[in-house]
Amino acid sequence: MEDNVQIALPGMRLRLPGQLVLPPDAGMVVAFAHGSGSGRNSPRNQYVAEVLNEAGLGTLLFDLLTTEESGDRLNVFNIQLLAYRLDLVTGWLHEQAPDLRIGYFGASTGAAAALQAAGERRTGIAAIVSRGGRPDLAAEWLARVRAPTLLIVGGDDPDVVEANGAALRRLEHTEAHLEIVPGATHLFEEPGALESVATLARTWFTTH
Repeated sequence: MEDNVQIALPGMRLRLPGQLVLPPDAGMVVAFAHGSGSGRNSPRNQYVAEVLNEAGLGTLLFDLLTTEESGDRLNVFNIQLLAYRLDLVTGWLHEQAPDLRIGYFGASTGAAAALQAAGERRTGIAAIVSRGGRPDLAAEWLARVRAPTLLIVGGDDPDVVEANGAALRRLEHTEAHLEIVPGATHLFEEPGALESVATLARTWFTTH
């Protein structure tokens, strides 16, 4: 099943556009939390979603912010706001697919939002994958995360490698792993880099 959806947020007038794909016999659906300057139409995240779909995993690509909101850089780095929105979308997703486990795929600031939302929920999120993420921005929430978490960073993105290494040490109450893709920079634009991300994400979600 593939649907263009409008996600109504409880207590709010706005609706977030998204694309929900649920392959037959899917056991999990992965919600994508996009980072700064990105959205549901990101070719990188669409590619990863297609790889997950081919493995029988459902995906939800959506925008955490409206077009107007994303124009304000303060909103893009407002992890509290992004995590709150993601939590509301998770509730909506539970209503649409009550029998499916839910995972998070986060990129950049979206990864911090995914980790905070998972930390707030404590239970109920099956697995998390972060691509070039900023988990350090969810600092105080990391110790509350219980979902198995994979942090993927590019080997040629030294500041993010350092930030993810520090975050890994704070993910002390769950299975957590840091995977470094050699030769990749922040956007994984190098030949084969994004394919490595998709393969790692597929393995993590199907394993958990």
